[in-house]
Amino acid sequence: MDKTADSSVPLHPLLAQRWSPRALDPSATIGDEQFTALFEAARWAPSWGNTQPARYIAARRGEPTFDRIHGTLSRGNKGWAGDAAALAIGVAQSLNEDGEPMPYGEYGLGLATQNLVLQAVAEGLHAHQMAGFDREAARVEFSIPDDFEPLVAIAVGDLGNLDGMPDRLVEKELRPRVRKPLTDLVFTDSWGTPLF
Repeated sequence: MDKTADSSVPLHPLLAQRWSPRALDPSATIGDEQFTALFEAARWAPSWGNTQPARYIAARRGEPTFDRIHGTLSRGNKGWAGDAAALAIGVAQSLNEDGEPMPYGEYGLGLATQNLVLQAVAEGLHAHQMAGFDREAARVEFSIPDDFEPLVAIAVGDLGNLDGMPDRLVEKELRPRVRKPLTDLVFTDSWGTPLF
């Protein structure tokens, strides 16, 4: 499926080709170097004051931790994410070493995870970020400390086919990608005055 972004000006291919499929190839694997590169990309994301608040719990299909991550997913995500070659949970540091709120910890995790996702595209893979997982179950399952917050689950793999997928998911996979226009997102002079 070609889901290249329909943008007003050309975008870098990593951005234009990034999308979040659910149809993943259940036989695909991720090599050691590819798998490491995902998290190396996340490690080099910018963060406030270089605090590096992003942490991950990750595993490849066939490893016990993969099944444990899969067990924390919502029912809807469990149905397709088991076909991923790898699963991860992104965790943000919420308190610093002094027990004070970590400025921009969630933002830092977001930047790191976007780096991970774009590295996946560069590796010829796809990544699907999910809010649909049980954060408290993940906290208990992986002994995540109180000063860290599990915020996102991520499935990574090769694009698969739609055979055997429920109709509601097939419809989502085939639906065109859409975004709000720039006129609704970028302003000048005052709020609501479009720049573009």
